[in-house]
Amino acid sequence: MHTSTTASALPYVPRRRARSLFVPLRGLRCHVMTWGEPALATPERPPLVLVHGWMDVGASFQFLVDALDTPRFIVAPDWRGFGHSDSAPGGQRTDTFWFPDYLADLDALLRAPGLGLAHAPAVDLVGHSMGGNVAMMYAGIRPERIRRLVNLEGFGLPQSHPAQAPGRYAQWLDQLREPAALRDYDSLDAVAARLRKNNPRLRADFADWLAPHWSRRNEAGRFEILGDPAHKQLNPVLYRKEEAVACWSRITAPVLWVEGRQTDVSKWWGDRYPREDFETRLAAVPQLARATLEDCGHMLHHDQPEALARLIAGHLGR
Repeated sequence: MHTSTTASALPYVPRRRARSLFVPLRGLRCHVMTWGEPALATPERPPLVLVHGWMDVGASFQFLVDALDTPRFIVAPDWRGFGHSDSAPGGQRTDTFWFPDYLADLDALLRAPGLGLAHAPAVDLVGHSMGGNVAMMYAGIRPERIRRLVNLEGFGLPQSHPAQAPGRYAQWLDQLREPAALRDYDSLDAVAARLRKNNPRLRADFADWLAPHWSRRNEAGRFEILGDPAHKQLNPVLYRKEEAVACWSRITAPVLWVEGRQTDVSKWWGDRYPREDFETRLAAVPQLARATLEDCGHMLHHDQPEALARLIAGHLGR
């Protein structure tokens, strides 16, 4: 029995019930969570698409969805190789994930028949971390498809240089010799503890609720994280800041940038990505509003779902 919630804390009970379904996308079996019905969508309140970050899942947005005051049709996919979505066409495994595939998967999701997105002239898009990077790029590539955009700490990556390419390719080739692996856990309690270790601000009832959505029981009876280990492999393709900025500069949707006051990007990149560099990139966005959440780190939708919901609702409804 899953019992890590203390006796004084009640289990988290979602206010809005999600529907879980699978959608064929580009040969993938893509898992999607939806809240509400497509009939809720209007030109002033179009479908809301939520795209998660690295090593996360679409269900992770449940707390944010519950905090939104206005009912609307919401869709949150699991990116390829995360959650219950396939890693590659035909249900196969892959040894490397390519960023352009996320853009193509999102484009296919918005055109998928029967999901309720294809007939919307445009959608509202919220992306967290890696999902924020995808959302920003996509909004510049297909500006007509995005009405409003919210970027939750999708910083992009440090600038790269062509001279790094030989070493990076060599490192990638070396990593392919031994496939990556993820640790598994003996119980859902242990998974919840892992979530709270990663994010000490995560409420115990949130962690308990997330644990079965973030993991599954394997053949050995242990719980494995719902993420393809290949995501841990180095990507051999260099990040090109100039390409990202070129896309960001073509965004026509009003953009809201949200960050947590306690987010420390130096733990990811050290001094390789100065704040000044990020600010020059963000300055390329034509219509930009900014907000900072107090007592909040990188997992904004977990740390402060109510405050974040108010910011998002204000931006989408203005």
